Amino acid sequence: MNQDNSLKIERVIGNNVVLTKDQHSGEELVLLGKGIGFALKDGGSIDVKDPRIEKRFRLDDRNQLRQYQSLLEEIEPEIINISEKIITLMESEFKKEVQNKVYLALPSHIQFAIYRIRNDMDIVNPFLYETKMCYPKEYEIAEKAAEMINLAFGIQIPEDEIGFLTFHVYSAVTNVSVGQLVKFTNLTNEMIEIIEQRKSIQIPKEGANYVRLITHLRFSIERINQKTVVKNPFVDEMKKNFQAEYKLALELSSIMKEHLQSEVPEDEIGFLVMHLYRLFQVYGN
Repeated sequence: MNQDNSLKIERVIGNNVVLTKDQHSGEELVLLGKGIGFALKDGGSIDVKDPRIEKRFRLDDRNQLRQYQSLLEEIEPEIINISEKIITLMESEFKKEVQNKVYLALPSHIQFAIYRIRNDMDIVNPFLYETKMCYPKEYEIAEKAAEMINLAFGIQIPEDEIGFLTFHVYSAVTNVSVGQLVKFTNLTNEMIEIIEQRKSIQIPKEGANYVRLITHLRFSIERINQKTVVKNPFVDEMKKNFQAEYKLALELSSIMKEHLQSEVPEDEIGFLVMHLYRLFQVYGN
């Protein structure tokens, strides 16, 4: 093998993942490919044009690199293997490649989840219902992933943990981190509590109105976070005709601005007024 065209193998992580280093630049590269880990050994080398290499990515951030290396020292090989199978499932279901970050985040999360289950530690997910409603496809994939983990490790993944796995599934196919998803879901719950308090109502979680509301708030938060503006031609009319709803929408937009550190467009406030008006027709003014 031509050494000029080879990468040094730092660590065979799993059947499909290898950590390497470019011997000229010193650059750390993670190689991904079906069966790429077979027959390779730590300290060996692999040709940069090896046909098994399907994807490669750099660990540019030094903190991320240290985190990844630390993870490799502690992770069980079977957890890496099951993570690879779950990632393959995600790509098959969504028919798209996952974000590179999932190769670090998912095995780390599964490792900790298994540790808690084996040590009889409670896993409580305050966002479970909202997660199931907002991310139905991702939740379904997370259920399949949980069953794969159950069979591989002889444990029983609780439903609350399936909710957390759902966040990882969604994050794997979007640019939204798990931390952001938790933040968005918490923000949604906070806004619903304010709506209920201000109007002295209780919106049943099992009802269609609750589902519609959290769905709207979820997409609204994502648009604001991504600074995407959808034009609303009825804003001025709603400000004039639905003053109570507009006042509450302003209060909610102020909370979103604080949490998201982003301006809330007037068009978005208008859409919120529409949803509040429809909601209050059901539950009274």
